[in-house]
Amino acid sequence: MHQKHVMVKGKKLGEADKVLIMIHGRGASAESILSLADYLNVNDYTLLAPEATGNTWYPYSFLAPPFNNEPWLSSALDILGEILEDVNNSGIRSDNTYFLGFSQGACLTLEFVARNAQRFGGVAAFTGGLIGDRVYEDNYAGDFGMTPVFIGSSDPDAHIPVARVHETTTILKKLNANVTEKIYPNMGHTVSEDEIEIVNSTIFTV
Repeated sequence: MHQKHVMVKGKKLGEADKVLIMIHGRGASAESILSLADYLNVNDYTLLAPEATGNTWYPYSFLAPPFNNEPWLSSALDILGEILEDVNNSGIRSDNTYFLGFSQGACLTLEFVARNAQRFGGVAAFTGGLIGDRVYEDNYAGDFGMTPVFIGSSDPDAHIPVARVHETTTILKKLNANVTEKIYPNMGHTVSEDEIEIVNSTIFTV
C-alpha cells in the first residue's frame, strides 16, 4: 500500500491561487515529473507531486483486470483523493486545481478525474487511458463542466493502445469534458514539444 509522500514545488499550499497535481510514471519519481513544470506556464502555481511507494502506482499493466492491480490501484486513487481534499481545505477550489500525468501517471490521473468528474482547472494526460481490461463505464460519474482536458499519445505506443485513448476521450466527453485528443505517428513513449505547446495554450493559459 502507498504511503502519502508529496513533494511541493513553487508556492506553498494556500499561498497560490492555483494548484497543479503532477503524477509520475512507472519507475519514475516525484522529482522527475516536477522537472516538467519548467516548460509549463505554472510559475504562479503550487505544484504537488505524490511519489509512489516503490516508484510504481500499481504492479501490472493498466490493461489488466483492475482486481489484479489491487490493493495498489485503490490506494493510489485514495491518495489523489486525499491530496484534492487537502487542496480544497486550503481554500483552493477544484476549478483552480489542475492535474497532469505521464504514462502510468496519466492513466491514474484519467481514472481519478473520471471517477470524480467536476469542474477542474484542467487535466493534461501525456500517454494514458482509463484503467482496466475494458472500460468500466459504471465507475465514472459527475460533470466536468467543460473542464479542458488534453490527451496525447503515440501511434503506436508500447504501452498505451490508441483504441483505449479513443475510448477514454469518448467517456470524458460524455461527462461534459472539453477534450483535445492528439495522436502522434511514431512519437515514441515521451512528451513532445507540440504537446507542451498545446497544454500551455489550452490549459495553463496565462
